Amino acid sequence: MSSRPKQLSLELGNPPPSTFENFVVASNREPVQRLRELSGAVASEHAVDRLIYLWGEVGSGRTHLLHALCDAGFHTGLNCRYLSPHHALADFIFDPSCQLYTVDDVELLDEARQIAVFSLYNEVRAHVRTALVVAGGAAPRVMPVREDLRTRLGWGLVYQVASLSDQDKMAALIQAARERGLQLSPEIPHWLVTRHYRDMPSLMALLDALDTYSLERKRAVTLPLLREMFAELRE
Repeated sequence: MSSRPKQLSLELGNPPPSTFENFVVASNREPVQRLRELSGAVASEHAVDRLIYLWGEVGSGRTHLLHALCDAGFHTGLNCRYLSPHHALADFIFDPSCQLYTVDDVELLDEARQIAVFSLYNEVRAHVRTALVVAGGAAPRVMPVREDLRTRLGWGLVYQVASLSDQDKMAALIQAARERGLQLSPEIPHWLVTRHYRDMPSLMALLDALDTYSLERKRAVTLPLLREMFAELRE
């Protein structure tokens, strides 16, 4: 069986927006709480650790958290900026009108963008009403980046974002199904987590698609129904 139907992502559409509300915290309670507090603290000029570095393996949720932070910042009236290796170099230049910067996949930045992030650290440290959260795939001391930037990554708080275990993901799916009034047969969470998408936004999108599919066919959510839905998506 294929691990991922080729057209499934097109059929399901885009995953839901990444927010703190739909992030499965599990063992990441402290970094999530720090990030939740950050946007409000910056907006009110309260004393706070304004430099944070998040690291974790691919799929751990660090990108989700950066987007969630920007979403929360926007709702508190902050000008927020999400930056990744795909963004133009000009976007990395410090702008006094921007209060919250997030930088993703820092180890994938080219040298010019690494230099720009180094400068961002210096500028944010000098401006009280600004904050910078950077994310990467490893702890600061082993990051394959410029030495001066590697030093900056450890300037503020450093948190490892722990990946969810399969049991955590299954528990999250069961809870999300209950909130939707959806009764899952016991084997469905295990089947979804171990055979298909492994990131939580995609798993939740699958759950929503399955809910809709079962309602349209007026059938209980069972493993045969789930397999039928995937068969139709492959057509």
